[in-house]
Amino acid sequence: MTLSMSSASLPVCTRMLSNLSHILAKAEQFVEAKKIDPTALTTYRLAPDMFPFTRQVLIACDAVKNGVARLSGIEAPKFDDTETTLAQLQERIQKTLAFIATVPAAALDGTEDKEITFPAGPGKTRTLSGQNYLTGWMLPNMYFHITTAYTVLRHNGVDVGKVDYLMGAQG
Repeated sequence: MTLSMSSASLPVCTRMLSNLSHILAKAEQFVEAKKIDPTALTTYRLAPDMFPFTRQVLIACDAVKNGVARLSGIEAPKFDDTETTLAQLQERIQKTLAFIATVPAAALDGTEDKEITFPAGPGKTRTLSGQNYLTGWMLPNMYFHITTAYTVLRHNGVDVGKVDYLMGAQG
């Protein structure tokens, strides 16, 4: 049985961004219940040389938005990267989900061998086949940044667990 590019991307990205939204909702509840300044979470980083929580969420969304756009040949919407609050991060996730919901499966299917050239660090690009880009770059990048956002929240006492990460509100 063959797994199509749309089946390997759209449902996975939709589920994981929805789970990220669920995790952020738990962070919002935590901030309210504990009466803490939300910037204690949004600006938090686990190491001095890593991006803070907010940037982890933005990059996770961009990995999905730009990845689906590159594969499908559809132009990605431009987002300003000005989000600073948990509510704004929720909006960013919803905008990303809304965009990928407009991408037809047919635009992704058959792109396994399409050459995808993409930024891979400051002043660098890489070129991979569509399938290798999806499975070796786009999805791992999304998972990495969602996992890091999850870890920041968990480290700071937000009541999130593996089921929240894997199942979101369905858990």
